[in-house]
Amino acid sequence: MSTSSEPIPLPVTAVTCTEDRAHVERTTVVDLEAGTQRLRLGPVSALAVDRTLHAELTADHPASVLDVRMVRGWTPRGPQPTADDSALRHHVTALEEERTSLEQQRDRLHTRLDLLGRLAADLLREIGEGAGLGETDTARWTRELDRVDNERDSHGERLRTVEARLAAVATELFEAERAMASSETEPAELVGHIELTVHASAAGQAGLRLSHLTPCALWRPAYRAVLDGDSLTLDTDAMVWQRTGEDWTNVQLTLSTARSALATAPPRLGEDRLTLMDRSPAERRTVRVDLREEEINDLGPAPVLGLPGVDDGGEVRVLHCPAPVSVPADGRAHRVPLSSFTSPARSEFACSPELSPLVSQVVRFDNRSGHALLAGPVDLIRGSGFSGRGTLDFTAPGAPVDLAFGSRDDHRVLRHTEETRDTAGITQRTVLTRTVRLHLSRFSAPADHGDETIVLRERIPVSEVSAVEVRLRQDACSPAPDAIDADGIVRWNIPLAPGGRRTVTLVYEVSASSKVSGL
Repeated sequence: MSTSSEPIPLPVTAVTCTEDRAHVERTTVVDLEAGTQRLRLGPVSALAVDRTLHAELTADHPASVLDVRMVRGWTPRGPQPTADDSALRHHVTALEEERTSLEQQRDRLHTRLDLLGRLAADLLREIGEGAGLGETDTARWTRELDRVDNERDSHGERLRTVEARLAAVATELFEAERAMASSETEPAELVGHIELTVHASAAGQAGLRLSHLTPCALWRPAYRAVLDGDSLTLDTDAMVWQRTGEDWTNVQLTLSTARSALATAPPRLGEDRLTLMDRSPAERRTVRVDLREEEINDLGPAPVLGLPGVDDGGEVRVLHCPAPVSVPADGRAHRVPLSSFTSPARSEFACSPELSPLVSQVVRFDNRSGHALLAGPVDLIRGSGFSGRGTLDFTAPGAPVDLAFGSRDDHRVLRHTEETRDTAGITQRTVLTRTVRLHLSRFSAPADHGDETIVLRERIPVSEVSAVEVRLRQDACSPAPDAIDADGIVRWNIPLAPGGRRTVTLVYEVSASSKVSGL
């Protein structure tokens, strides 16, 4: 069996990126000889999962794949940069060597100055002892002291120069290392190759496609919304990160929400026993009710069963990049465009005082992208430029989208509630009356003119049992609501002039019979 000596390049041509890994496809053309031979292809990322390797010959050639395996080799880097390294890496190595040399010089100078200090102390002690014994060798004493002082001054000046240079080298080295960390990655010491055993009936060329899974790759959706008058342009992008050890250059990128790491198994069936029991006379006379919060969901014209998830609606979504893309293996986020559409937009200034006292600009438009919009962050851009960042919820294709473009600083809404409880004498019905007052204010600049319509939304309870009745007091509401839907959402369209103030009053009653408890 013949074996190829030089490895055959095996570039990445297509990638399917999921939430936490990537499915990589590689294609190339190989020259086959008649008989059985082993081909060495690569180098490839050493992170490839061995059990997911799959190779097949695509051309019409009488050949078959007998075996495919991953072979990894470790090549440790030497202490010095090689000729293939960048000039920045050579500069960092030179700075490190200079720093080591300067530190050694500094240590030697510190040691020399310490010895000179001890010598000066011994000389002064000798002068003191000699003067006590009557010796007067003034010339020698002066000459020795001058020599020690001159050497101490000389070495002190050299030490200051070395420390100044050492500080400058440390600063330059820090900047160079930061620049290298931002622009370069450490070359991989562990490199993989593919060993492919092929049997061919005749010599010739054949196309090879190889695929495998690779960790250290993920993606998340991101959006960019541009509001221009009565139209909105929404750009759908994907933020892709990958540190697989090799760059993806001009690959066909596919993005999927599949979770291949989750194992699927049918649920276990257990017994569910139902028993019947008679209610007591007290239970027959009493109706137990509870107040609960219900979230209102609207997924568009097509009704669905249940609430879809915030990521992909409970169904695997696949998005395709329209053009080949390149994603370096640097671990940083890279923005990849997916789709873009422009839709007519309807804008309103809305406020739900029960949730927030702020008046927000809400833009409504239809999803015309042709695919589902996954939950993710969205950059908000208006005529003045970037205005903030919001969140886009999961939206089915063709469904309406509500996107908040921030709050208005010149509007304020104050909310006050009052509640009274009364019991009718004859029917013994409990009547709960709630009054909600909303005070609107608009603080406008002198140059502002014209009214603005504020859409106020309040809610009233919705009864699910006949023993409890909810009634809106139309005569006591001021002004009368413009609309009320089946979910109990009451809406007003309030025009507000510059510097104007308005008060909106909502009154509703909740009445229950005497046998109702828990209200």
